[in-house]
Amino acid sequence: MSVNATTVSAGEALRVLEAGWAAQAAGGLTASWMLHGRPGVGKTEVVQTLARRIGADLFDLRLTTIEPQDLRGLPFFDHERARTVWYRPEDLPDGDGPAILFLDELTAAAPALQPTVYGLLQERRVGRHRLPDSVLIVAAGNRVEDGAIAYDMGTALSDRLIHVIVQASAEDWLKTYAVPAGIHPSVAAFIRTRPDLLETTEDSLRRGQMIACTPRSWTRVSRIMDTVPDRALRQVMVAGTVGAAPAAEFALLADEIAATVQVDAMLATPRRERAAMYPRTLHGLTALVYGLIGAATRENLSTAIEILADLRGLGGQGYSGLPVSELASFGFELLIGRALERGWEEVFGQSPDYAAYAAERQAAGLP
Repeated sequence: MSVNATTVSAGEALRVLEAGWAAQAAGGLTASWMLHGRPGVGKTEVVQTLARRIGADLFDLRLTTIEPQDLRGLPFFDHERARTVWYRPEDLPDGDGPAILFLDELTAAAPALQPTVYGLLQERRVGRHRLPDSVLIVAAGNRVEDGAIAYDMGTALSDRLIHVIVQASAEDWLKTYAVPAGIHPSVAAFIRTRPDLLETTEDSLRRGQMIACTPRSWTRVSRIMDTVPDRALRQVMVAGTVGAAPAAEFALLADEIAATVQVDAMLATPRRERAAMYPRTLHGLTALVYGLIGAATRENLSTAIEILADLRGLGGQGYSGLPVSELASFGFELLIGRALERGWEEVFGQSPDYAAYAAERQAAGLP
């Protein structure tokens, strides 16, 4: 059966779960949630991020690796009371603080496990153990059509959940995930210019290909770029992660960026000497913006603001046809978000370059 729920990005799914948690904490809604989506689109990362944001302990149960007794517990005979009692498993939350019980790979779990899961999802209990009110229950899994191991979800299970379909979105991934996750600038620049290659599972299935591009695989490519200096070896690893064709296209961009983007050098160079250090291509400028955000600290933030401000003025200096103003505005948006997250707002307040940028946007009627 198809999942006839709303399809959202990973960032939107996070906001939905945050609202669900707020409603549950206020006593207005107690529900269990189900995130559907293709492998690698970010379902697990959504739950992990939610746990960090609300300060919750995360209890991650991979349902494909457990048996019913792992949830129900094990029985023993109480001779004094002449009855059988159960040892409760330690993998279930029982404290008063915020907690998330994450039932991952629900749709791939053995059918024999489902009756035990029913009680958790609907009644918030297993046997005599009842989950505290401070526990949010979130499940996740792939669908049958995603090419993963999955069973159709029966109505008895489906009716116990609020369903959300998570779909990869390049814009959302770049804005809400790439910077906090420290994604390599070349990966971020590549996805910004080739958003169609962020997630290619459906196309790969149609072509009969095993390897597909996913947000998870591009995160792995980022780690490869950070840790493997040998270009030839790195290229084999990248091809084995996202497929040979996307890897070949990515390699050309990565080589260009490596030759032209000098983030650390620009941050250390006096302003009057920086003009010649700006890359001359859209790929290079995009990577510069992401690299600059990733390298920003409280100490160099004012310099990063200068570099973005000067980027806006490059349009008449051999950069005609390139969206330098739009890239600078995008960079300021990301840099402001990073500053707010780290508590560096006063640096923006003290920057004449940012004041001039903000005044110009206000005069143009832009937010």
